[in-house]
Amino acid sequence: MWLNMEIKRDRYLDRLLKRKWNGSVKVVTGVRRCGKSYLLFNLFRGRLISDGVDPEHIIPVALDDIRNKPLRDPAALYEKIVESVGEGEYYVLLDEIQFVDGFEDVVNGLCRIPGLDVYVTGSNSRMLSKDVLTEFRGRGDEVRVFPLSFSEFATAYPGREDEAWRLYRTFGGLPELLARVDEEQKTAYLQNLMKNVYLKDIVERNDVRSASGLDGIVDLLCSSVGSLTNPLKISNTLKASKHFNIDDETVCRYLGFLEESFLFQRAKRYDIKGRKYLDTPSKYYAVDVGLRNAWLNFRQQEETHIMENIIYNELRSRGFSVDVGVVESRRTQNGVSEYMQLEIDFVANNGSQRYYVQSAYRLPEGEKEEQELRPFLKVGDSFKKIMIVGDDIRLKRDENGVVTIGVREFLLNEDSLNL
Repeated sequence: MWLNMEIKRDRYLDRLLKRKWNGSVKVVTGVRRCGKSYLLFNLFRGRLISDGVDPEHIIPVALDDIRNKPLRDPAALYEKIVESVGEGEYYVLLDEIQFVDGFEDVVNGLCRIPGLDVYVTGSNSRMLSKDVLTEFRGRGDEVRVFPLSFSEFATAYPGREDEAWRLYRTFGGLPELLARVDEEQKTAYLQNLMKNVYLKDIVERNDVRSASGLDGIVDLLCSSVGSLTNPLKISNTLKASKHFNIDDETVCRYLGFLEESFLFQRAKRYDIKGRKYLDTPSKYYAVDVGLRNAWLNFRQQEETHIMENIIYNELRSRGFSVDVGVVESRRTQNGVSEYMQLEIDFVANNGSQRYYVQSAYRLPEGEKEEQELRPFLKVGDSFKKIMIVGDDIRLKRDENGVVTIGVREFLLNEDSLNL
């Protein structure tokens, strides 16, 4: 049933549609197996046709298809596309562009031809690198794709919403999981991806000398989702617990490799009142909680951290940059005045939009509620403040304007930040 159901990815489809004919190469990036090819070849191409574009004016080339192996030669690919172009406007969709040596020259050459709108995806580390846009001489326009959000996952799941939520927070949102019918298959798929695809690719691309050290860093990041850390702390922990003699500079480089592959995302600390970033420590979130859980062999299923990771990914997939908020406050204790730092889990920004978001698995009461709300009340601006809880509750708004909403309602309602 799942295999015959189209998964809607309207967020990314809309972003591609808004970028049509903007003069840039549309570069679809994201962690491997998150659905980039499906987005481009199925959803985007289908929408163009339904909008009246002649299918003959769409040139799709799947470069991982053995039938297109001759087109992996850059000259042959360029010539094939040029020969396919006639009068009018054409869309060029190049999937798995990394199969072409020197693909940058091909793409830049196509951009010089009037009447061509060019879109590319790629699934190796080079195409996933955050600096890929420089390959196109400033003419690249990135569309970042994440694994399925819970709302996308729920549209494809045939069972009840609570069952979908249990599966999602355990196995995550990589689309191909929908074809795995039992938990054993899902687990094997995720673990194989982490070990034999993602990390192996990082080691080979970056000539990583200590694959075991990289694994150790992944262990710590997965175990400490939502916790503040830095390279020195990770280095010291690896030396003490795993006896890896890996210095903090090497840890810093390896963290960069993990970020460039989109496996992990760094949330920096931001001083809200001081309007400046604090260099260290930071938080790291897994791009998919299923990958995180599988790497740990499902041993650490802390609902608090998993929910926080899911909320972070949801905000990022909605197009927000996300920081950890820090608010300095003064308090007097035993007659002594001192400064203290209060933390807001997420400061989500997109242009002029800003939202402050706290994640609390259990609905806080009494002193706990006061602790959760205190950072909000010390911010001192009028941007919206939202507390997301794991409880299935009816949305409420208090006298300070703070909105409390259940996590599933937040995830399933595209406009939940504005309720």
